[in-house]
Amino acid sequence: MKSIRDSVHGNLQLNELEVELIDTPQLQRLRRIKQLGFTNLVYPGANHSRFEHSIGTMYLASRLADHLKLDDDKKRMLRVCALLHDAGHGPFSHVSEPVLDDSHEVLTSNIIKNSSLSDIISSEFDIGQVIDIINGKGILGQAISAELDVDRMDYLLRDSHYTGVAYGIIDVERLIYNTKLENQLVLDKKGVQAAESTLLARYFMYPSVYQHHTTRIVNAMFRRCLRRLIEEEKIDAHLIYKYDDADIISACRNQKGFVGEMFKRLDNRDLLKNVSSLKLNELEDPQKIFKIERSKLKKAEREISEDKDVPLDYLVINIPDYPAFDEMKTLVSVGDAIVNLSEISSIVGALKEARFNHADLCLYVPEEHSEKFKNLDFYDYLDLPDKINPHDKQMRLFHP
Repeated sequence: MKSIRDSVHGNLQLNELEVELIDTPQLQRLRRIKQLGFTNLVYPGANHSRFEHSIGTMYLASRLADHLKLDDDKKRMLRVCALLHDAGHGPFSHVSEPVLDDSHEVLTSNIIKNSSLSDIISSEFDIGQVIDIINGKGILGQAISAELDVDRMDYLLRDSHYTGVAYGIIDVERLIYNTKLENQLVLDKKGVQAAESTLLARYFMYPSVYQHHTTRIVNAMFRRCLRRLIEEEKIDAHLIYKYDDADIISACRNQKGFVGEMFKRLDNRDLLKNVSSLKLNELEDPQKIFKIERSKLKKAEREISEDKDVPLDYLVINIPDYPAFDEMKTLVSVGDAIVNLSEISSIVGALKEARFNHADLCLYVPEEHSEKFKNLDFYDYLDLPDKINPHDKQMRLFHP
């Protein structure tokens, strides 16, 4: 047995198989992948890595297994799955994912099947079963990838710790203690307040950290660079899990033209500016925003670029990440019934509307062009949902 000192959970014990997995190039790469991408440009302490998160998730999976009284084999497998669950993340974690054809879950499956990880895992476990659990299948999969899983518990605590934003502090003890095994993983009704608290934590971390207005600008600039590298075949998107943050930074800095110039802006924090925005909570159907096709966005960007005489490469229409807040669907055991958290929590009901309060559609351009956009209306360029009548909006606040 060996131990690792984790800044959030303390000393974490590792068995021989876990040490062997950690020492592979595939998991060592995660030390060089920032958990929160470029968020350190907003919160300087946010330099923690996917590696730290992976071992923290493994630790919480172990605690959950102990609470559920799983046998030793299932506990060992659950720990391995938690350790490997993010092995396929690309550089800068979720920041790069919208540019790629494959999700990090698909890439994780590929890397497990097509690397030395396969030989190590198969010495004790079935590869297919491990991949299924990582992808959320079966009872054990619900512990790794579900509405209220150990992955989410760790990243909220960890992201809160490193950013210094206290909203992410959640009651992990109560969540684990009130998780039960009843043909599926469910939360006992005594844990409802802890689940509500977790949902609120994510609701407040969304605008404060994950979708902070400056972070969104930085991410949009980086994604445009990454997309250009892929389009010009400077990197292979299907092998993105072989690159780390430094590889992509170096590739960007070494490019001439747009990519090199845009990344120089990132290096010097010379960021694009938000010159126009549209609050999604002002729309009749804000969910339509997330269904706008990329081709339609590119067409709107071209038209705005021509109308305002701004270089097309430096003009970005940015849609926020969808505020799903899947904790609303957490299964809760109430007597003989299993219900969704949303059915028994008035807080969840309120958040169904409120989750769009902090989301907005934005337009980013270089600061020297910002004066050209004082009167821009997104409705002139995009087929957007109707706006809510101000009176109707006020009525919804008092009668949701």
